[in-house]
Amino acid sequence: MANLKRFTGKTVIVTGGCRGIGLSIVERFANEGARVFALDYVIPESGTQLFDNEELNSLTSYLQADVTKEESVKAAIDEILKTNPKIEILVNNAGITRDNLVLRMTEADWDSVLSTNLKGAFICTKVLVRTMMAQRFGRIINIGSVVGTMGNIGQANYSASKAGLIGFTKSIAREFASRNILVNCVAPGYVRTPMTEKLSDDVKQNFMNSIPLKRLAEPSDIANVVCFFASDDASYLTGQLVHVDGGMAM
Repeated sequence: MANLKRFTGKTVIVTGGCRGIGLSIVERFANEGARVFALDYVIPESGTQLFDNEELNSLTSYLQADVTKEESVKAAIDEILKTNPKIEILVNNAGITRDNLVLRMTEADWDSVLSTNLKGAFICTKVLVRTMMAQRFGRIINIGSVVGTMGNIGQANYSASKAGLIGFTKSIAREFASRNILVNCVAPGYVRTPMTEKLSDDVKQNFMNSIPLKRLAEPSDIANVVCFFASDDASYLTGQLVHVDGGMAM
C-alpha cells in the first residue's frame, strides 16, 4: 500500500467497524491519518485495542450503537461531536445475514436483516447529514453486495436489503449534491470474513463458480475502493455503484 495520508485531519465513522470488512476499512482510514470511530452493536471489552500498531490505536475508537435505533445512533454521534466538531466521512457498513429459503424464512429473520442493513443506513445518514450540510462537505459510502444486483438462492432478505441500498444511495446522492455531499455504494462479492464463513457449503460453492478471477476478495480489497470514494480523487463521483467482486456481476 502506498504511504498516503489523504485523510489527515478528517473524522470518519464506520458502522459495523469492529470486525470483518468494517475493521479493515477502519484500519485503512487510520493508516491514512484519519480519526476513526467504529460503531458496532457488540464492541470489544473496555481497554481492548483494535490493532497491534500503537499509532493506529491512537487514531481509532469504538462506541456501542444499535443502528436500528435512532436514539442510539444519535447518542453515539453526539459523543463524537463533543471532541470532533466536524465529521466528514460516514461508511454505512453494518450488516447481518439470516439465510434461508423463502418458504422457510421467518418474518423475524426478514425484518431483522432489512432493519439492520437498510434501515440502519437510513438512520445513520439521517442523524449525521445535518452536520455535513452545515459544513457543506460530506462523503457517504454505503456497503452493498453483489447479490443486491444478482440475487442469490437462500438470501432473499439480504439481497433485498442490499438492492434497497442501491436505490437509497442514488436518491440521497440527488438530495444532497448541492451541499457537496457525495454518496456512493461499494458492492463486494464473496469476501473472506467471519460472516461469509458461516454461509452454507452450497452457497459458498455457488459463489466460487461465478467468480471469473477464481479467488475470494480480501477485506482490504473493499477498503481500497471505499477510501477512493472518500478521497479527493472521487470529487466528481456521486450516486455510483461499484462492484468489487472479481467479475461476478459483469
